[in-house]
Amino acid sequence: MSGVWPWLALAAAGAFHGLNPAMGWLFAVGLGMQEGSQRALLRALPFIAAGHALAIALVVLAVAAAGIVVDPTALRLGGAALLVGFGIWRGVRWRRHPRWVGMRVGPRDLVAWSFLMATAHGAGLMLIPVLLHLPGYAAYARVPNPHVLALGWGPTTASTAALAVATHTLAMLAVATGLAVLVYRTVGVAVLRRFWVNLDLPWAASLIGTGVLMAVL
Repeated sequence: MSGVWPWLALAAAGAFHGLNPAMGWLFAVGLGMQEGSQRALLRALPFIAAGHALAIALVVLAVAAAGIVVDPTALRLGGAALLVGFGIWRGVRWRRHPRWVGMRVGPRDLVAWSFLMATAHGAGLMLIPVLLHLPGYAAYARVPNPHVLALGWGPTTASTAALAVATHTLAMLAVATGLAVLVYRTVGVAVLRRFWVNLDLPWAASLIGTGVLMAVL
């Protein structure tokens, strides 16, 4: 994977995360319904996206740091094992979700809630296979001297990491916003409760599948 493909994959993963109601769009719809205002929905989504971005940034920085000192093959296989293990854990606990805040929330609550939900669902872990193919990360992985690698951590890798987080988060925010507004205007939370489709099992399956592909490719 090279060129523009890692960036397209990050955006596609962001769109996938935006579709998952556990990542925040359903919460935003609920807030909009509670206040009877689409503006309340739209106000909530940027803070939800900010919490998601923080969770993603944590993994992006962890992978970059690991790439400095860990052998590339070990990093790939370790990441694959982490994905498969976390996917199995999510599959076993697919009915359980973090419960922390009610519907009376402020911006900081929304950021913290979104960070917790994204982290608990392994949203950042799902990006590990793509992160290993980003320009700066791949370059560091090929240099054998750890001292050279440590000295190489600088603006290029930092800008790549920031751009990766921004690409993923903007795609997530765009899809979540479109879906939340569509549901708010046409469907409503009451209908969703009657015809709810739980995406946690497909989410867990995607974590496991990504880990398996990462190990064999």
